[in-house]
Amino acid sequence: MKETVVSGIRSTGKLHLGNYFGALKNFVQMQNEYNCYFFIADLHSLTTHPTPADLHGNVKNVLVEYLACGIDPEESTIYIQSDVPEIAELYLYLNMNAYMGELERSASFKDKVRATPDNVNAGLLTYPVLMAADILIHKATKVPVGKDQEQHLEMARTFGNRFNRLYNQDYFPEPYAFSYSKNLVKVPGLDGKGKMGKSEGEGNVINLSDSPEVIRKKVARAVTDGGPTAEFQEKPEAIQNLFDLMKIVSSEDTLAHFDEQYNKMAIRYGDFKKQLAEDMIVTTTPMREKISEIAADTAFLRQVARHGALKARESAQKTIREVRELIGFRSF
Repeated sequence: MKETVVSGIRSTGKLHLGNYFGALKNFVQMQNEYNCYFFIADLHSLTTHPTPADLHGNVKNVLVEYLACGIDPEESTIYIQSDVPEIAELYLYLNMNAYMGELERSASFKDKVRATPDNVNAGLLTYPVLMAADILIHKATKVPVGKDQEQHLEMARTFGNRFNRLYNQDYFPEPYAFSYSKNLVKVPGLDGKGKMGKSEGEGNVINLSDSPEVIRKKVARAVTDGGPTAEFQEKPEAIQNLFDLMKIVSSEDTLAHFDEQYNKMAIRYGDFKKQLAEDMIVTTTPMREKISEIAADTAFLRQVARHGALKARESAQKTIREVRELIGFRSF
């Protein structure tokens, strides 16, 4: 029996390099070795209240870009979260045993409260519970997540183990983070502050579908400083972020060259950014070309979504039947 893998990406817009190197690259590698469920997290996206048109368009973007990155619907189960209502049912059951204190201590919840104080909804608070339901519905043991999601995964283990203890059954296995690299990848953004993410603004991300011209403009505007003031000095966060991006998309020789220039106080940020932009363009070109081709094939996209929903529901319905039995729901 192959181990089961589950992971998903929120449908809040176009996918970017952070999504690709933090998740999608792993997805493509894993699909031939594991029983993989890759979903589009449209229920999760409701915390930010997208319009109906935006919601549907964003789901289509992620579906197209999953396929363009190399996820094979014959090798993996690709599905839309809302097409599997059993996830919402398991979310309800797990919520009954998730406690306010532990949810309020979630680092991501605290970040959201600070960032959007006027939109502190229950969905944000119970976000880790829905993520746990996504994973536990297929009894997954491996979850390819980024560094910032490790706490959510720990909470998924907590909720699964709590269910097992409550109903005195060794039912849900413990899911763990998985990556083909030794360390979980955190892809920095262009704003000099933290990870690449859409919530920080369009200028912070390099989308997989961005044209070469757009990529060059975005990288040219990336945050830098006045340059090093001493040899071999520690790089400020904004500069280290750009070097970390270069480490991901460029050759070792290219990175070593600019690192040496920085340490000698001879670096020219204009040259550095030009090289970084060109390497990003090379990285994204194969995906960008496939995105436009797949997006035009509506019949194929419909077929992939329906096929994926059937496969995902077969697994989810089995779990819900067993969970309901364990809880004590029985027909008269």
